[in-house]
Amino acid sequence: MTIKDQLSREIQIKEIPKRIISLVPSQTELLVDLGLESSIVGVTKFCVHPRALRKEKAVVGGTKQVRFDKIEALQPDIILCNKEENTKDMIEELGLIAPIHISNINNLNDCFELIEMYGELFQVTSKASEIVDSIQKERTQFQNKINNQKMLKVVYFIWKNPWMVAASHTFIDTMITEAGFINVFRDDLRYPEIHLNNPKLKDVDIVMLSSEPYPFKTEHVLELKSQFPDKKIEIVDGEMFSWYGSRLQKVYNYFESLF
Repeated sequence: MTIKDQLSREIQIKEIPKRIISLVPSQTELLVDLGLESSIVGVTKFCVHPRALRKEKAVVGGTKQVRFDKIEALQPDIILCNKEENTKDMIEELGLIAPIHISNINNLNDCFELIEMYGELFQVTSKASEIVDSIQKERTQFQNKINNQKMLKVVYFIWKNPWMVAASHTFIDTMITEAGFINVFRDDLRYPEIHLNNPKLKDVDIVMLSSEPYPFKTEHVLELKSQFPDKKIEIVDGEMFSWYGSRLQKVYNYFESLF
């Protein structure tokens, strides 16, 4: 059987994959919510949802470095990767072990497509459609609630030393817009390094410090408060802004709590 992934790569599989290795935390969570937990044989150390999964499944490494020997010993039928989170060299070597399905997520339509792809690949189309419908319903309800609200300007920090922010051509930027905010760095690309004297920060209403990948804490809020005493500074849940898949069913309730 021939299938395609989100890079339009053709993948040959003999039958429905029964032994799955997921190297992307948000995709691992999606597999579980699709009812495929029993088919997962390997995950990364960052696959923290559901919490007990790393105790029950083999941990094969991180998203950038893995134990190839451990993965091969698990005899996977398929390995699930992501263009941004996993390295090209790693994916090429993994391809010698098992078929590789690569996701490429930039917006919500990409998320819906991936969920539906997994539905077909693993023969759980009904559950996949249920998840997509649930996300779309939550999205519509949220948009109706904020329809007449002023869009506040935000900056979304993902790293410190150097300071780095999320800009355009990122899924985080998509979710900032979904949450009803304007990203002041939307005209920049990807994850630029910035200085705290950047003039764009003068227009910001809210300074967002993501809980991941850099673990921003209260001390960082206080540090930036001394720099920007008139700005609202908040630590936000990074998973809600960067994880895709079934996590999107919860994201709009979270966004509502930010107002």
